[in-house]
Amino acid sequence: MGPGGVAIFLGSRLVTRSRDSEYPFRQDSDFWYLTGFDHPGAIAVLRTDGGPAYTLFVEPRDRDREIWTGYRPGTEGALRDHEADEAYPESEFLTRLPELVRGARKIFHVLGRDGSVDAKITETLESLRLRSRQGGEPADAIVDPRSILHPMRLVKEAAELDILRRAAAITREAHRAAAKLAWPGVYEYELEAVLEYTFRRRGARGAAYSTIVGSGANATVLHYIRNDRALGEGELVLVDAGCELEGYASDVTRTYPVGGRFEGPSRALYEIVLAAHDAALEACAPGGSLPEVHDAAARTIVEGLVDLALLEGDVAELVAREAYKPFFMHSTSHWIGLDVHDVGSYKVGGSPRKLEPGMVFSVEPGLYVATDADVRDVRCRGIGVRIENDVAITDEGHENLTAEIPVDPGELEALVREGAAQMECR
Repeated sequence: MGPGGVAIFLGSRLVTRSRDSEYPFRQDSDFWYLTGFDHPGAIAVLRTDGGPAYTLFVEPRDRDREIWTGYRPGTEGALRDHEADEAYPESEFLTRLPELVRGARKIFHVLGRDGSVDAKITETLESLRLRSRQGGEPADAIVDPRSILHPMRLVKEAAELDILRRAAAITREAHRAAAKLAWPGVYEYELEAVLEYTFRRRGARGAAYSTIVGSGANATVLHYIRNDRALGEGELVLVDAGCELEGYASDVTRTYPVGGRFEGPSRALYEIVLAAHDAALEACAPGGSLPEVHDAAARTIVEGLVDLALLEGDVAELVAREAYKPFFMHSTSHWIGLDVHDVGSYKVGGSPRKLEPGMVFSVEPGLYVATDADVRDVRCRGIGVRIENDVAITDEGHENLTAEIPVDPGELEALVREGAAQMECR
């Protein structure tokens, strides 16, 4: 932040779900990263100007409210348990704001999230400007703190990587449980239920994002979340599900053969995606880039589509003009961390960001043949396949955090068939 810097970070508030009920509280990821304070309505002020380095504004203790909604740390807990230098009731923030920013050379604040805070900062700076002859000088600039914070979040420390590994272990158990239910007549929501049950049973907060269980043609819808169809004989079911543990997300996709057997062209399509996934993994190394990871996957996808006669022509030319886009329309990777699509720019100075140790991202090639796709082999229509793992860059190369969740087609068939006994009990 430099000398004379004052940063203001707003925590999340409760959000109404319907009428007088609210969504479960989830702290703003930036606020959680900086403070570890997991209660609504909080504001953090960080400063480098010689004043208190860390001030928290929080909801005060209130016995009547705590009877209904649970414990509040209050100002006492903010000082005792969260290492704040000073703490005040959240209701005092606007009145104390002029004193907090007086003398600041730069104010770090995300505009547009709270109009009352934005207005008070603007009013305070204008007041100081009008009184400049009396020695009051306003800050030179209001700076978006995310330009500093998000590159910090992009590179994970050892403790963060440990959480991500534990989230991967929970997700592995959940996917195994879901795979064993992948039988004809089982509903997509039954797989969703066992996934999210396992997340909670193992201590995760729950799903890190809306769970996708797409069987048959539903697998060709990238973010399908209705999850209300019965699985059919001989189909594939695409399961995209990860948990949130201590704020951090896992993000895993596997595609299972319903009933424990890849049938018709589904195995050939699956093996194309698996080969693309393996090629992309090979490109994951320090100094590389996510576009290079994607290019490795895309070329392998095109080679497979040409072999299956779903595309025709020269492979290099087809890759160059992105002829694969009707079948593989998304990028191969996105950052993963406190948000499942985590923060951090993908370009630096107009060029792709170079991969560094500690960066974590997805590797998720896919093939999606729409029900009305113009393809020679009509048996391919309505088949969707995606394989997704979470990868961390290391000094030597990469670590596949979710490698213990099987991707080999034979292993997947065996895993689904493990559920045969429980299917007989239905």
